[in-house]
Amino acid sequence: MTVSPPAAVPFFPPDLFEADRAALIRLVREIGLDPEQRFILGRRTAALEELLRDDLGAADVVACSSGTSALSLVLRALDIGPGDEVIVPAFGCAPLAASVAGTGAVPVFADIRPDTLTMDPDHAEHLVTARTRVVMPAHMFSVMADMPRFTELARRHGLRLLEDSAVAQGGVLRGVPAGLWGEAGVYSFVQVKTCGMPGEGGVVVTRDAALGETVRMLRNHGQPAGRRFLHRAIGLNSRFDEIQAAFQLHRYAGFPARLARRAEIAAYYTERFTPLADRGVVPPPPDEDGRCFYVYTVLAAVRDALGAYLAERGVATHVYYPRPLPAHAAFAPYAPPGARWPRAEQAARRHLSLPVHHLLTDAQVEQVADLVCAFVHEHH
Repeated sequence: MTVSPPAAVPFFPPDLFEADRAALIRLVREIGLDPEQRFILGRRTAALEELLRDDLGAADVVACSSGTSALSLVLRALDIGPGDEVIVPAFGCAPLAASVAGTGAVPVFADIRPDTLTMDPDHAEHLVTARTRVVMPAHMFSVMADMPRFTELARRHGLRLLEDSAVAQGGVLRGVPAGLWGEAGVYSFVQVKTCGMPGEGGVVVTRDAALGETVRMLRNHGQPAGRRFLHRAIGLNSRFDEIQAAFQLHRYAGFPARLARRAEIAAYYTERFTPLADRGVVPPPPDEDGRCFYVYTVLAAVRDALGAYLAERGVATHVYYPRPLPAHAAFAPYAPPGARWPRAEQAARRHLSLPVHHLLTDAQVEQVADLVCAFVHEHH
């Protein structure tokens, strides 16, 4: 008798938006045939900004072309430029450093905490100099950074606090939504994020209405809202698409349920993997506060072997950051000679992200957990 192999478990499913296909086609037609012929920064974008602003209790939400450009816009709005330093994590996505370097400022790399993989406030404070203008912690995978500590650090040293919350939309820490701890935060809407869409886009969120107004001007070539062909500053083309805005408005009511399903899956994984912590597979910290399961990431002593084991059995995994930011040629000029970031280097060698998207079935979740446990039992 032939035994069928277990069904494949994709990291992100190709049918992520299949349930909304009819609505998306309808919206494309509706906007394409609208006599207004407004395809960017129209009333749907304004409605999305208003929805998020009200939901978060923010002073302003400004939609832009990506989470990356959102970071760049805020740095420009804060007047960051040559001669300034911005403290960023040594472990994370390229825009953390690239957005700073793009202003002419210097990204200064801080090491991370070994448990949360987020920037270590103590190391960040050690790096503050007279040129430091901004500290920019980033939420990592499923865990929000220690924003109370960073808030106090910024206050103590007179720094601006910019929160890279691109992966953490829906996360809440001590009652404060991700993105609203600092002077501004950002969300990314790229399809794999918690509130993703079939395209590129993001928002700046802020409690500072004046900062939001400046970002709103800079995203559209430095033109004030409603004033075309009047350029008050050198801005960017970082405008939001009306079709995507309409699609986000359509799907937003289901966002809490999608987040809840991710959290349910993550809780099951953590329950199964906690006993493995002293056997080479360490789950994220179990605290539910400040969690938002964009992805679920373990630290594995033999990461590549675990990834290969899962792949051979149909489970897709992902390694996001195989090297720390200062180890990339693009950012090496900003790394002091001989400097090391040992915990970032260790995380780069050990992290492995598992499927946690909301379309996983209970059977698939159990399959992933069973295989991780089986690997540990076989290799320990």
